[in-house]
Amino acid sequence: MLYAKCVGNMLFYPEVTPYLAKMRASSLLQPRPEGLYCPPGDFFIDPVRPVKRALITHGHSDHARSGHAHVMATRETLDIMRLRYGEDFASQTQEARLGETLAINEVRISFHPAGHVLGSAQIAVEHGGTRIVASGDYKRSEDPTCLAFETVPCDVFISEATFALPVFRHPPARDEMRKLLDSVAQFPERTHLIGAYALGKAQRVIALIRKLGYDEPIFIHGALIRLCDYYRERGLDLGQLLPATQDSASKSDFAGKIVVGPPSAFADRWARRFPDPVTAFASGWMRVRQRVRQRGVELPLIISDHCDWDELTQTIRETGASELWVTHGREEALLRWSELNGLKARPLHLVGYEDEAE
Repeated sequence: MLYAKCVGNMLFYPEVTPYLAKMRASSLLQPRPEGLYCPPGDFFIDPVRPVKRALITHGHSDHARSGHAHVMATRETLDIMRLRYGEDFASQTQEARLGETLAINEVRISFHPAGHVLGSAQIAVEHGGTRIVASGDYKRSEDPTCLAFETVPCDVFISEATFALPVFRHPPARDEMRKLLDSVAQFPERTHLIGAYALGKAQRVIALIRKLGYDEPIFIHGALIRLCDYYRERGLDLGQLLPATQDSASKSDFAGKIVVGPPSAFADRWARRFPDPVTAFASGWMRVRQRVRQRGVELPLIISDHCDWDELTQTIRETGASELWVTHGREEALLRWSELNGLKARPLHLVGYEDEAE
């Protein structure tokens, strides 16, 4: 039998007080067609449709969209959205400083490094004694172009599941870059053409090449120039970068050179200007042989801006969360792992998030 203690006009049962004292997580954040919604704060996290108030985790276009009335994000994410969408991408903007706690309608929110790309952040939402951390996209591996992931203790952790299968275990990125430089040395007459997405992956690949001592000019597609320039403005040394789009260049000018461009450019006539290119693609999906063959990749580089299976499960444990919500990706294996490890878990079935960063 439970004995109640009377305080004022309220009854408290000692055995269940911790449960009663906390707001239900589903009342604090819940999936809507627009995205994750916080009713007590009246805001959305990474909404896929225009809303009144949006909190944005990072600058990839599946998470950061234009047209919102008010956008809160880190300085770098706001800058990246301006570069991609123009100065009027939102009616109002507000910079969120990492680690600083702010209140929106009495809901406490804070931004913490996610390690995904420059400016990326997890968003902690706390109200009524419950803390939920929405991670956005995140990774734990080496990246000289952004702040490392920071573990934030919470009751509920919201995780992506892009590579949430035990088969995905990413090798060290430096080892993959050494494969590239070994190939450059072996085939000095050929251009090494690397497919890497414009935001985050391209800059990371270039920075890792530089850290391994490669100081020759690296040629970049025109689609990368503005973002690479912005990374430099934020203090990242990418070395000498030259445009790979000049019409006056001959094929011989690119022999033995490294060229970085968006994957979409591989099917364009732009790629045909290079002599006998070694086609490379930097992505976690290069672990899958079928994808390598489908893309016609000669040199697969397994470099991901998302966690692999071990990093996902390690992170979930480290947060101390008793409940896991999965936003997008390969949900089933992660949900089963949670069940076997005594965690409540649920898929959110959010629509509109792709693997742009891969």
